Amino acid sequence: MVGIIIAVVIGLVVLFFIGTYNILVRSRNRVQNGWHQIDVQLKRRIDLIPNLVETVKGYAAHERAIFEKIAEARQQAISAKSPAEAARANNQLSETLKTLFAVVENYPDLKANQNFLKLQEELAHTENKISFARQFYNDVVMDYNNRVQMFPSNIVAGMFGFKPAEFYTVPEAERATPKVQF
Repeated sequence: MVGIIIAVVIGLVVLFFIGTYNILVRSRNRVQNGWHQIDVQLKRRIDLIPNLVETVKGYAAHERAIFEKIAEARQQAISAKSPAEAARANNQLSETLKTLFAVVENYPDLKANQNFLKLQEELAHTENKISFARQFYNDVVMDYNNRVQMFPSNIVAGMFGFKPAEFYTVPEAERATPKVQF
């Protein structure tokens, strides 16, 4: 009788470890998937930029410095490896794109160009997808980190080397409240 009770207890402990390990693996894979979803949208954004720049170049060829900054920011975004690097690089890319769109304001013909308008709309749509992908990523990171850090799953996480994941954080420059003036 005692042997059966010990076997049941050992079986339950083994099932707990197996179940917890599988949940941790599933959560870690969701984090990786979330990061890849951001990466896909950032790549789409990066791929749209050369077309946008070429369209603007036809109207504003003398704005060379802006085009060089965009090319540099785009290259940094392409080479980012971690969420923190990607956040910094894409913040810089966003700032250079804001400068580009400010230049566009000086060219009414360009603002009416159908190709430019289509690219601008695609870029705005992609920005929305990036925002949703970041939100999803941070949600799954929070879920995963809770599992890695909370008792009793933290025991299994520690035994098998599960480490907390890095959140996708908003750069300080984007945290400032925008000023609205009338």
